[in-house]
Amino acid sequence: MAPRVHVSHFAEVPSPLETITVATDGRALTGCWFQGQTYFPIFDAQLCVPAASHPILARVAEELREYFDGGSVEWTVPLAPTGTELQQQVWQQLRTIPRGETRTYGEIAAAIGRPRAARAVGQAVGRNPLSIVVPCHRVVGADGALTGYAGGMDRKIHLLRLEGVLPSASV
Repeated sequence: MAPRVHVSHFAEVPSPLETITVATDGRALTGCWFQGQTYFPIFDAQLCVPAASHPILARVAEELREYFDGGSVEWTVPLAPTGTELQQQVWQQLRTIPRGETRTYGEIAAAIGRPRAARAVGQAVGRNPLSIVVPCHRVVGADGALTGYAGGMDRKIHLLRLEGVLPSASV
C-alpha cells in the first residue's frame, strides 16, 4: 500500500541510480524516493513542478548532486517525514550515522532505548520516506552483512561504495 505523504509539490531529480522523486509540503522535505522503490507513494501529476521552481526542492536537488559527486553533504533542507513515534525516533537516530560508517539494527534499537526492538527498528528503517537524506542505507545486519533496502540492494551497494564503506567494484 502506498504511504500517505503530505505534499504540495514534487519534482523528479536525475541521479546515477535512476530518477529520484523529492516532495515537499511547502515548508519542509517530506519525501525522497528512488522511483519504484518499496513504499513509493502515488502522486497527483498536477503537483509535479520543475525542482528549480521550488526553493526546498531546488536545494535538495543541488545537495543530491553534491552527494553523488562524492561530496560530504550536510543536508540543510528542513525535514518533515510522516511516521509513528517509533519511526520518528529511528529516523532521527539514522541521521546520526556518519558518512562512511554503518550501524546494526540492534545498535539503533539500543540507542533509542529499546534494545529488544531490533525487528521493529528494521520495519521503521524500511519505511523511511527520506532515502539518502536520512541514511537508511547505512544499516546492516547484526553480523555486518548487507540486508534489504527499499531502494534495492544494487542501490544500497552503490551508495555504500560511494561513501567508502565498501571497496569499489573491480573492473
